[in-house]
Amino acid sequence: MDKNTLVGFVLIGAVIVGFGIYNRPSQEEKARAQHYQDSIQQLAIQKEQEALKAQEAAEKTIRLDSTSMFYQATQGTEQLTTLENDLLQLTFSNKGGRVKKAMLKEYMDQQKQPLVLFDGEDASLNFGFEGKNENLLSENLYFETVSKTDTSVTMRLNASNGGHLDFVYKLLLNSYMVDFSIQASGMQNFFSPSTKTVSVDWKQRARQMEKGYTFEQRYTSLTYKPVDDSFDYLSETKDEKETILEVLDWVAFKNQYFSCVFIAEQNFEKATLESKMEQKGSGYMKNYQADMQTAFDPTGAKPSNFQFYFGPNHFKTLLASNDLSFKDKDLELEDLVYLGWPIIRLINRWFTINLFDWLSSWGLSMGMVILLMTIIVKILVLPTTWKSFISSAKMRALKPYVDKINAKYPKQEDALKKQQETMALYSQYGVSPMGGCLPMLLQTPVFMALFFFVPNAIELRQQSFLWASDLSSYDDLISWSTSIPLLGNHLSLFCLLFSATTVINQIVMMKQQDMGNNPQMAAMKWMMYIMPLMFFFIFNEYASGLSYYYFISGLIGILTMWIMRRMTDEKKLLAQLEANKKAPSQQKASGLMAKLEALQKEQERLQKERQERMNKK
Repeated sequence: MDKNTLVGFVLIGAVIVGFGIYNRPSQEEKARAQHYQDSIQQLAIQKEQEALKAQEAAEKTIRLDSTSMFYQATQGTEQLTTLENDLLQLTFSNKGGRVKKAMLKEYMDQQKQPLVLFDGEDASLNFGFEGKNENLLSENLYFETVSKTDTSVTMRLNASNGGHLDFVYKLLLNSYMVDFSIQASGMQNFFSPSTKTVSVDWKQRARQMEKGYTFEQRYTSLTYKPVDDSFDYLSETKDEKETILEVLDWVAFKNQYFSCVFIAEQNFEKATLESKMEQKGSGYMKNYQADMQTAFDPTGAKPSNFQFYFGPNHFKTLLASNDLSFKDKDLELEDLVYLGWPIIRLINRWFTINLFDWLSSWGLSMGMVILLMTIIVKILVLPTTWKSFISSAKMRALKPYVDKINAKYPKQEDALKKQQETMALYSQYGVSPMGGCLPMLLQTPVFMALFFFVPNAIELRQQSFLWASDLSSYDDLISWSTSIPLLGNHLSLFCLLFSATTVINQIVMMKQQDMGNNPQMAAMKWMMYIMPLMFFFIFNEYASGLSYYYFISGLIGILTMWIMRRMTDEKKLLAQLEANKKAPSQQKASGLMAKLEALQKEQERLQKERQERMNKK
């Protein structure tokens, strides 16, 4: 081992030792770490205690023998009761006193039958009541139907001492909302005076409602809203379980276009929410579960009030449903329709939705509505498009002068001088290099708004246009039996057209900027072709309505650019620029020019100092 190698190893060792000393935790950090470990240990002990408590509760529940006040409720036969209005039909089971089936009358499933959100064992709702000597789980007990009208039903769980628990359901007219209450009567001897809550175990396997599993999966999630806060949700793409520390207004088992929402007047607390992925082809999207608690008065002086929403994720329907709910709550149910990031959401809420509804009221097909929306949006952004085009045209007109500057400074070390002189040229002719970018940037939120709106517009569901049978799903005019990685088992024609117009648009834009012979734009040219290819693989599973919108938008963009080129005489434009040319003394340095000048002076100063040091040597 030579001397240099030995020194190298010594230095490496010194660095490692020094790094270890430097990163050694301080006493404060050690205390913080110990506190963290203690918290984990305390949490483990707490969970163990809760598990023992749950086991004891289960043992108490099992002891519903002949001595139990609710022994008779363990015996019975399931009976079904139906309530309905113009929009919704609900089937109730006396076993568990729950909603067993929810059917939406105005929407169809993929077999063209009235759409069923859940039925039978797809869903369950279990209330746990803790008594002095025994616990009750509602799902195991048979209720008695004591009162029924066309829109309401009262199911009663009778106790041997004459007391009872009432589950009361009331279906609101012309609405997807259902009032629900739980009230005790004569049950003071059963419950402990310390009982203040009832536990809730709500489960549902969310059915696949739409044609495309992959696309629907992106918009299917367990969603919840904390009190005085915005909504949140569990992952759409993986299994997730989360314990929520905040109290909640509601929990929603959400599909792409439909939701089952459970709302509590006195909030849900200690909620543990879980979402599990279901296999493609199983007929289901997610397996949802929500374990939580809410207020309960065992004296019966005040009922525990709830509401259900079984209906479509339609923005204005959800907005109207807020007014039918508890007065002291701002439920914000409309958030179940995701309209994008804050600025984009505002555009969708106040512009896109209203424009869409106005055009839809004409009785046009959804394909024509999307076409007219695209044209209107293009007209609205036309001034910024024109400004961007003119800015690019001016830069093309000045290209011969820019080429002369490039020839004047061929060396790499003169790049700063070349840039400074180019900027001075643009300033002299009143041309801004950013003039073409900023107007286009202002258009982005408008186009992004439609990207978020179209996949969430339930009005497009099962609406056909041209060869697409459903604008809310992919159009598979070309399909095959086996699945190809990244592609699937079909080709979406609207997606192909969209990708093709994107390529053409990119070529037009590159020519517009006159960058064809610029070697620095080689990577950009590659991206010009790679990006549409990426779009194709991504959007092949997307809603055909969205691909159709981007296809039409790209087509209009190409046509607009062609018309603008025909309208613009670049020779006249150059003559106009020459007429408006400013003398160097009249130029006012912009912020960018001032910075470039400062950099140039600093570079010259450094070069001068370097030269002086060389001369001294």
